[in-house]
Amino acid sequence: MSENEIVVLGATGSTGRRVAALLREAGRSVRAASRSGGVRFDWADQDTWEPAVAGAAAMYLMAPHELPVDPEFVRCAVDSGVRRLVLLSSMGIEVMGDERLMAAERTVRDSGAEWTIVRPNWFNQNFDEGVFAGAIAAGELAVPVGDLRQAFVDADDIAAVAATALLQDGHAGQSYEVTGPEALSFPEALAVIGAVTGREIRFRGESEDYVAAMTGFGVPREQALADLPGFEALRARGDDTPTDVVRAVTGRDPKPFRAYAAEARFPGS
Repeated sequence: MSENEIVVLGATGSTGRRVAALLREAGRSVRAASRSGGVRFDWADQDTWEPAVAGAAAMYLMAPHELPVDPEFVRCAVDSGVRRLVLLSSMGIEVMGDERLMAAERTVRDSGAEWTIVRPNWFNQNFDEGVFAGAIAAGELAVPVGDLRQAFVDADDIAAVAATALLQDGHAGQSYEVTGPEALSFPEALAVIGAVTGREIRFRGESEDYVAAMTGFGVPREQALADLPGFEALRARGDDTPTDVVRAVTGRDPKPFRAYAAEARFPGS
């Protein structure tokens, strides 16, 4: 194993596979770590931790949305030689009360390694390969944010910011809020997708719509209700203001939502 290798967790996921590709394009050796394929890594199996990180120089750190970033794993990585950490977090976690990601950010700040936190907004790819894909296929999406405008950001741009922070000096101690170039409401975003696909995709933006949709997908009603305060807090915060982070960090403009939609393959189309 090379001391210049970079570990990429979630290397088969939306951002991880893009980060890994950019690192390889830059000529770096990538240790792709996941539960399937590449170097085996499992948050639930501590026996996989040290082999995944030993001798590597840096790491792209993320955990699936239901799992915390275990401080013991981060300690294992740093003790094994990882000197640079780039954490995938999210914008608005304080407003949403996302203790999982707030704890992850505290962990990397206290790790003793160089750290950079990447805080993207809602992914464009949520609509075609993520949490909204099933609703897009069904022709109706429910998110309890009304006409709130979100600066949706492309996973390619998120990965570019993360890869830059992994490859280049000058990003240690930075927390980057990564957005797309414009703020759109969900109805506006769905209208763009509808124009590309030739299908009408309805939007339901109130709390009762969200609870009905989630329970229809098999989510327990109590869980759906527990999500509502976070969305209400996000709605109360108001519309997003796009940032210039993608351009400032990578030197390129972020991808507009319309360009993303033209390239994507939406379910049900």
